[in-house]
Amino acid sequence: MQPALSQIGRDMSSLTGVRAIMKDIIETLRAGQGKTFINLSAGNPLILPEVEQLWRDCTANLLASPEYSEVVCRYGASQGYQPLIEAVVKDFNQRYGLQLSDRNILITPGSQSLYFYAANAFGGYTPSGDLKKIVLPLSPDYTGYGGVTLTPEALIAYQPTLDIDAAAHRFKYRPDFSQLDLNEQTGCIIFSRPCNPTGNVLTQDEVRKIADLAAPFDIPVLIDSAYAPPFPALNFVDMEPLFGGNILHCMSLSKAGLPGERIGIAIGDEQLIQTLECFQTNLCIHSPRYGQAIAARAIASGALAQIAETVIRPFYQKKVQLVESVLDQAMPKDIPWFLHRGEGSIFCWLWLDQLPLPDWELYQQLKQVGVIVVPGSTFFPGLREDWPHKQQCLRISLTGSDNEIETGMQRLADLLKQVYITVP
Repeated sequence: MQPALSQIGRDMSSLTGVRAIMKDIIETLRAGQGKTFINLSAGNPLILPEVEQLWRDCTANLLASPEYSEVVCRYGASQGYQPLIEAVVKDFNQRYGLQLSDRNILITPGSQSLYFYAANAFGGYTPSGDLKKIVLPLSPDYTGYGGVTLTPEALIAYQPTLDIDAAAHRFKYRPDFSQLDLNEQTGCIIFSRPCNPTGNVLTQDEVRKIADLAAPFDIPVLIDSAYAPPFPALNFVDMEPLFGGNILHCMSLSKAGLPGERIGIAIGDEQLIQTLECFQTNLCIHSPRYGQAIAARAIASGALAQIAETVIRPFYQKKVQLVESVLDQAMPKDIPWFLHRGEGSIFCWLWLDQLPLPDWELYQQLKQVGVIVVPGSTFFPGLREDWPHKQQCLRISLTGSDNEIETGMQRLADLLKQVYITVP
């Protein structure tokens, strides 16, 4: 059956960004029977024993409590499960000196849904026909932002400046405030901190400047904090979350060990929360409550924050250091390669300046030597400029074993030695 699709149906039924790449990766793995691949493409966090045990313990506690039937066998409030909301309010008020109430919290089925709500509540066409833009102030950024809007032409991203340390083969993206244009036609701003895919962490001053530029126009600033403290605390440099005013702090528990339960948490202005809650009510009534109930226990006890700091963060920080060490030893010094400063997340981001072939072709050649990464061009949603840099990057997942990462990076270096022979 081939039903006629609406324009929205066409847009939403097509794969965007890394989702299309993942489809190719799945087909590659299926077709490569008998061939072993080092798969450094996944954004799926590894199952760490201590983290898994935490969720087992919280589940056992829920199952043994009289609360179980109310959680699983009843509908709930659209805003979220009240004990989880109360746990978040108490934790953040104590941890960051805030004065949150339960009216400042919304629980969503994953943070991806939160960006979908916001992009279409604040971005797109107004009743008068004006187009409200969804602005990504620093590109590259999370590929999923490319699929959240029902008005694709509303999404716009800005090219960054590059802070390069040529001698160390390192670099860092920074927002170019000379380009950033915020006005009455801006609907909302979204960026990740720490950043998927690059591991970048915008500084406090950079975040405040973005929020301050947006404030005169009442523009919501959504900070995607899926890797931020206090959980999963996948920041490898000092950073503090920012709250208040026009900032909407958006969290996920996926990288804290609950990707299957799809739990997103928004913290912000009461009016913003109410708008997004109404959107959620119309879409799905409320988020699933089982995951919320066990998350409430993990947060209220303090166990989740402790495990994030003592288990999750050091585990992935060592993976970053391993990638850096292997590439520093294996990559020729005369090749213009630059690794983004590893400031957070579960990925490394490699820029190959003057790469003599597009990232997609390099990705195909890497598969031939048994290594799978993600071409970087999938992480520039909304950036319309013809910028060669977009075809010169790779995202490397830190979810492989140490041996897989070490072998994969050595094979990558060996292949690049051959590839760059064609460069004068």
